[in-house]
Amino acid sequence: MVCGGFICTKNALCALNIVYVLVGLLLIGVASWGKWFDLVSSIRVVAGVIGVGIFLFVVAVMGLWGALKHHQVLLFFYMIILFIVFVVQFSVSCACLALNKEQQNNLLQAGWNKSEATQTDLEKTLNCCGFLSVPVNGSSCEARCFHNPKVTCDTCSDIIQRYAGDVLRFVGGIGLFFSFTEILGVWLAHRYRNIKDPRTNPGAFL
Repeated sequence: MVCGGFICTKNALCALNIVYVLVGLLLIGVASWGKWFDLVSSIRVVAGVIGVGIFLFVVAVMGLWGALKHHQVLLFFYMIILFIVFVVQFSVSCACLALNKEQQNNLLQAGWNKSEATQTDLEKTLNCCGFLSVPVNGSSCEARCFHNPKVTCDTCSDIIQRYAGDVLRFVGGIGLFFSFTEILGVWLAHRYRNIKDPRTNPGAFL
């Protein structure tokens, strides 16, 4: 059977959803590993990553089951959900790629002020203190440099801004790539729904 027929489309859709299952499990595993080894102390960050992983896993299982069974209802809802995810992810990816320096700084400061746990994680990881200014001795800071009088601490904004543009471009590029795989999944599911199963009665249409 030529590629583009029932079996080929089914296999392509199954393969795409297996990749999504693996990515979902990877997100769940990495977030759990980071929390287990105390690399990330922010519950919100861990819960957010695990939530995204579970959502992707559930959607992928729905698509995989719909593809294996040629289930019209599952494939329909799979198409709708995947298209919504595509629109959101494509918009966020374009926004990441389009942010200028001032917008990046405002976004970083908003994220910094939102969670003390995130501040602690960044101070430990980047060995920096404060966002725009290093706190005085009476204040708390988790960075190693803060407790060493011979070393001057850099502010976290200085360190983060050195890599913020590259990180946003990387995240935007990865998100843009996966958004196109999602629209591919929508197209495959739509095509697959409208192909007759050659193993059934030729006059039937599932």
